[in-house]
Amino acid sequence: MFLTYFIICFIVSSLTITGIMLVRRIFQKQLSAKGQYNLWFLLLFALVLPFIVQLLPFEYSYNAFDVNKSNETIPSLMMKEEVQKSNWIQDYSMSVNRSNLEYLNTMTACIWIAGMLVMTVLAVKAWLEVKKIKKTTVRLKNKDVQLLFEKCKKQLNISGHLVVGESPLVKSPMTFGLVRNYVVLPANFEKWLTLDEIKYIFLHELNHYKSKDIATNYLIVIFQVIYWFNPLVWIAFRKMRLDREIACDHAVLSSLDEERRREYGITIINFIDKVSRQKNLILADQFNGSKKQIKSRIERIASYTKESKLLKLKSTVVFIVIGLLVASQVPLISAMANDNTHYDFKSKNALYMDLSEHFTEYDGSFVLYDTQADQYQIYNKDKSTLRVSPNSTYKIYSALLGLESNLISGENSTIKWNGTQYPFESWNSEQNLTSALKNSVTWYFQELDKRNKAGIIHSYLKRIHYGNSDMSGGINEFWLESSLKISPVEQVRLLKDLYTNQLGFKEKNIQTVKEAIKLEEKNNEILSGKTGTGTVNGNDINGWFIGYVENGENTYFFATNIENKENASGVKAAEITLSILKDMGIY
Repeated sequence: MFLTYFIICFIVSSLTITGIMLVRRIFQKQLSAKGQYNLWFLLLFALVLPFIVQLLPFEYSYNAFDVNKSNETIPSLMMKEEVQKSNWIQDYSMSVNRSNLEYLNTMTACIWIAGMLVMTVLAVKAWLEVKKIKKTTVRLKNKDVQLLFEKCKKQLNISGHLVVGESPLVKSPMTFGLVRNYVVLPANFEKWLTLDEIKYIFLHELNHYKSKDIATNYLIVIFQVIYWFNPLVWIAFRKMRLDREIACDHAVLSSLDEERRREYGITIINFIDKVSRQKNLILADQFNGSKKQIKSRIERIASYTKESKLLKLKSTVVFIVIGLLVASQVPLISAMANDNTHYDFKSKNALYMDLSEHFTEYDGSFVLYDTQADQYQIYNKDKSTLRVSPNSTYKIYSALLGLESNLISGENSTIKWNGTQYPFESWNSEQNLTSALKNSVTWYFQELDKRNKAGIIHSYLKRIHYGNSDMSGGINEFWLESSLKISPVEQVRLLKDLYTNQLGFKEKNIQTVKEAIKLEEKNNEILSGKTGTGTVNGNDINGWFIGYVENGENTYFFATNIENKENASGVKAAEITLSILKDMGIY
């Protein structure tokens, strides 16, 4: 879901920025000028993390019909009875009221894209302004200045080719260009700048070039386009640009003696007095900036002291520690993005089939396990591991827990009807386990769960590895299009474990459940199973049919799940399943 991804981006960027700002404040005296600037590169790494997560070795996706709970009370639930299509299909579903997030998801995506388009237009405009400066740039004709520029390059061990010139559109010296690099000064600069001042400017701009700050500018612009919605990102990049200028100033000052350092500071001040401020060109590194930025830089220049090796070592240690903390967000981001949505299915004995003709108009999956062949046969690999609400298929395991907890027994499983009138006549009377499963009586299993209590149920779900085991949706509805999710592959594995009693429960209770879910027998073949329908706001959006076929020689376990915005019911899932089993010669 796009909304989830949006939230992930916001949280990761905000946490990282807050962390970096706190570190800069706490460890200010342990960080060199370059060290403070370098910390912001960890932000760039953090901003790309949500996108890197997609390349990690796990699958995840979002349920197109994901919904949030809006009401938990049973009296407000609407109900609908499916048309019965065979003697054993008793697929009753309870419609639950949920807020559909599709509209919010679409609206969020549209706003985000609109913002990125606006930011892209601004970035293109800035690029065109830089391009215009390039066209008006004239190479320097003053031989002394040309020679000075080459000396500065040599001093900084720069061998790459740079175009140095002047432009009437430039009010402050600047460096820009990715493929072809430019150092551009204001027109007629030599009339009011001394050669020493020009040298300081060249050293400053060439340090930007040497530090690859031009490329960093482009990265910043890209991230501002993507993260335009987070004001903290804007604040962080403004501070990053200031830290970059301060780091560049320190690099120049480290090569000058004390008197020359003073002159360097005066050179910066001269630009405030003699030229109006150049508007901010986000794709260029400029020599001067806002008055507030200039004030900060002058203060740092005035208090300059040569940085010791120990200070640089401390900066490196802080950078590594914070870098590890930023990298530690990867599991958190993965968990948020994945949200435990897919089951990690690993089996060498899996055969993937094309059964799409059976799933016309439905997005679904079919999973079959052949006991003799020890082989899975699967349609729709991705959906076979996608966890969705189990709905009434959960009742099989609610029944087993009720038996294990001695709330009911095979001989005495009757629960009295509380008098609530339901649209289904079969629900409006006392029930035993067999009738409750046959008629899919939801209130019966809700009563069992209430008597067992949430803590016991959660431990039980964890023990049998039931999907995501999430009961946050509430004791009455966690399995009804709510928090509890399970995939078709997990349904099959769990049925297999129940059938062979790998779950470690009492054998008599396993047999009681198996008898209760037996549907029909024909031609020496026994079909057992349970349907389930997820009905939200009156629409059947999620249909299940799970079970197994016994023929005396082999047992086949199956699970079919279908999803759609409407008409995806357990009855339809059963029809699809029976059609597939018939084609495969199983039932």
